[in-house]
Amino acid sequence: MTSTTVPSSTTPAALSDLERELREALSGEVAFDDYTRHLFSRDASMYTLMPQGVVFPRHTADVAAAVKIAARHGIPVTARGAGTSLAGQTTSEGLILDLSRHMHQIRSLDPEGRRAVVQPGVVQDDLNRAAAAYGLMFGPDTSTSNRATIGGMIGNNSAGSGSVRYGMTIDHVRSLEVVLADGTVTRLGPLTEEEWARRAEEPGLVGAIHRGLPGIVEAHRSSIGEGFPPFWRRACGYRLDRLASDEGTEPFDLATFVVGAEGTLVVVTEAEVDLVPKPKHTVFAVGHFTSPQAAIEATTDALALDPAQVELMDRTILDLSRSKIEYAGLGEVLVGDPDALLFVSFTGEDLDKLTAQVDAVSRVWEEHGHGYATLRLITPADQQSLMKVRKSSLGLLMAASQGTNRPLAFVEDTAVPPEVLADYTTRFKDILDAEGMTAGFYGHASVGCLHIRPFVDLADPDEVAKMRRVAVQIKDLVREFGGVNSSEHGDGLARSEFNREIFGDDLYEAMREVKALFDPAGTLNPGKIVNAPSMTDNLRDAALPPAPMFRTRLDFSVNGGMRGAADRCMNIGVCRKSHVGAMCPSYMATLQEEDSTRGRANALVKALSEADPKAALGDERLHEVLDLCLMCKACKSECPLGVDMAKLKSETLSHRHDVHGIPPRSRVFGAIRRLNKLGSRMAGAANLAGKVGPGRKAMEKTLGIAHQRPLPTFHSLNLIRWFDRRGSGSPSQAAPASPGTVRFLADSFTSFTEPHIGRAAIELLERAGWDVDLVSSGCCGRSALSKGLVDQAKASAADLVSTLAAGPQESPIVGCEPSCLFTLRDETLSMLPGDARAVSVAARVRQVEELLTEAVDSGALELAPDSWLSGRRILYHGHCHQKAEVGTAATVALLRRIPGAEVVEVDAGCCGMAGSFGYEAEHYEISMQIGEDRLFPAVRAETAETVICATGTSCREQIFHGTERNAWHPVELVREALVAAGSRTADRTAADERMS
Repeated sequence: MTSTTVPSSTTPAALSDLERELREALSGEVAFDDYTRHLFSRDASMYTLMPQGVVFPRHTADVAAAVKIAARHGIPVTARGAGTSLAGQTTSEGLILDLSRHMHQIRSLDPEGRRAVVQPGVVQDDLNRAAAAYGLMFGPDTSTSNRATIGGMIGNNSAGSGSVRYGMTIDHVRSLEVVLADGTVTRLGPLTEEEWARRAEEPGLVGAIHRGLPGIVEAHRSSIGEGFPPFWRRACGYRLDRLASDEGTEPFDLATFVVGAEGTLVVVTEAEVDLVPKPKHTVFAVGHFTSPQAAIEATTDALALDPAQVELMDRTILDLSRSKIEYAGLGEVLVGDPDALLFVSFTGEDLDKLTAQVDAVSRVWEEHGHGYATLRLITPADQQSLMKVRKSSLGLLMAASQGTNRPLAFVEDTAVPPEVLADYTTRFKDILDAEGMTAGFYGHASVGCLHIRPFVDLADPDEVAKMRRVAVQIKDLVREFGGVNSSEHGDGLARSEFNREIFGDDLYEAMREVKALFDPAGTLNPGKIVNAPSMTDNLRDAALPPAPMFRTRLDFSVNGGMRGAADRCMNIGVCRKSHVGAMCPSYMATLQEEDSTRGRANALVKALSEADPKAALGDERLHEVLDLCLMCKACKSECPLGVDMAKLKSETLSHRHDVHGIPPRSRVFGAIRRLNKLGSRMAGAANLAGKVGPGRKAMEKTLGIAHQRPLPTFHSLNLIRWFDRRGSGSPSQAAPASPGTVRFLADSFTSFTEPHIGRAAIELLERAGWDVDLVSSGCCGRSALSKGLVDQAKASAADLVSTLAAGPQESPIVGCEPSCLFTLRDETLSMLPGDARAVSVAARVRQVEELLTEAVDSGALELAPDSWLSGRRILYHGHCHQKAEVGTAATVALLRRIPGAEVVEVDAGCCGMAGSFGYEAEHYEISMQIGEDRLFPAVRAETAETVICATGTSCREQIFHGTERNAWHPVELVREALVAAGSRTADRTAADERMS
């Protein structure tokens, strides 16, 4: 039995007793269901271990109680933060403590003392945001800073790109509140000899540790002095070298000793950490090179100029970034087509001095023949595109996975002295070449740490054997070059097996004695650092059964089936970020793992691995996991691996309907075009019914439509009637020569509830010379698809494609509602695979903003310099589907054509409305909570003079409901800019009434 195995005596009855005791003792949640266990069986590594249960402690007392109860039952305990560990540290067959959900408070922040006291679940970026108000920050800078927790960083002794200046986490920890293996709560920190002696007299485990540790150090002092790898940047083994040091007068500091122990010695429940001054300016020199080797050879010259960091990125990462909308700006920045980039940064207060350092790098590289071009990135705006790609390197590399052939972290964490890095990398590549393995190269050249992840298919035993051979060879190569096998990502399950050989028998035995002293029963995260299983045990893909045959309604062939589409998730946790981006809005609100894209993807992997996946997709617990997915599609663009949860949820809902039937509310929302058309036909009665209290209460009772949510206003003069009645539709001024015919999609919302927006767009297009063909005979299927009515959606999509394909083949297809327009570019291709007409239609879809911007630039549309918008600030919020498919650049560009207007794009994610989601009674509160994340506060912070603008109908409804501020569609504002100052167009009546 390995140390990672739960005792065989743990019977179902014993586990039931364990669960009951935990529920009685803890105020936090306890979950032992199969889906929660599966969600916590993986981290961002190549490993999987199924835990017995998961608890979500609310405070230190909960942690202590959980450890005591688990120890009494003989169940191991593993603490977990964001679950982004790359070596398998947070996988366990015991009890998982998720410290990220509730224990994320910044207890105190002392600007004078440059200290902060935080709970372990505090995210690094959240601490930095709080500290930035005082010009401070937490020194270690991880690439996962938007989701990495301080507790996890302490567990791994994390470092990051700035470690050449700021060191590692161990250098910034001052004291820790911890729970010991027997459930005792104590505080660790520097002690005088007298204080140490007093603590050694305490009863229980506290006293035993303080009595026993000095003896271990003395017994192995010679090995401690000689056995540790010589290079300073270490995240491996137990830091006995810190205890054996002759520096200073204080004998021991157990707080720093347990840093990097991966939760095997204590569970951290609170940390006092140092903060460092936040540099006022950061500037970059970015060298362009014809090979990674050439870039590495330029590192020494860069280091001689005292940079804050030197980072390498090879072509693999650059090429992957070019396929993602999120990084579209990269192509406008790079010089030529480099095989590698070297980022050299300088930080400080004097911008002129920093700029001179950038110039010095460029000059010395040119003198020594390094590289062919150097970019000077001085301002944050200059740096944005490249920095975004650099920080996302891991995710971009993972996106290159093909099925179970993935870039894996098993030799990616080595580090050698920078002066030998070039030779070391050459030898490293020779080993990979000899085994026929490919890998991307990127990382921290300034400290000799490159993250090199070879592609391996863990489902193939021969590939697993090859992986092990490479791991052994690289371990030996590291030793030859005086480096370390793990420099910031820890030992975990990937490297712990080799620790005896790396440290030598005597030092390794000393580490085993430390483990036994702190954790006599082996309760805390066993199998890591010492007493580890083989690195090839518990592999993720090898643990999955073959995917059963299963017919889907949507096309998942590009991912090797529906399970392959879900299993693309490698758990790197970008979907757990908060306060930035759009993914994942419900996770940002709840902080629950199951409400992240990662959690939902892993739940689907479980269901689709069952013997009868169709039946498993109808499981109630699975749909609890999927319930809060807003289908915003942010994951399609922001998830580095492009896990498209909206598509996966549509397919899953369709199979749930097969098992349980279609709910009435889903039928209603799925038929939104017919509903809106009927509402327009009976506008007076429909609008009255939507405002009367009893009617709203009845809707909530019968259909579950939230009574608090205002319903759209229907218009009897809808867009289609207006277009038909106006005859020729001649523009009011002489139009320029026609560029041709444009097909305008009369979507279900612009047509019947916001026709003034459609009128504005059509009038602008006609004034620009376009002949407008209003396509009003069908629906894209978006609403039906969102409710899992896939067959209905496919029929609607086929009809609309047939109509659009029948017109002029060169005509662009435009519309005002992004969710409808971009369905034609995305979901329609999945609903109608192999349909050449659908492909042709998708290729012709353009944003109306693009055509209008071209018209303004060509002079076909002339905007007045003295419109009422001149001098106004326009706050713009982009629609999630627009962001996912094409980004918001075209809309921002059009708005910036309005003379005298200041355009600001709000830094907010999903509005929270998400089509029908915000209307549903059970989702109303969380819908509003999502809006309060960033969007509502941003709108409220604006003055009354600011013009609010949003492209989506749901977004405009949500903004008005949450802030009582009317939001305009961009095309309305452009039409307003055609009008002389002080006047308003006549058909703004509906919007004006809504503002008042």
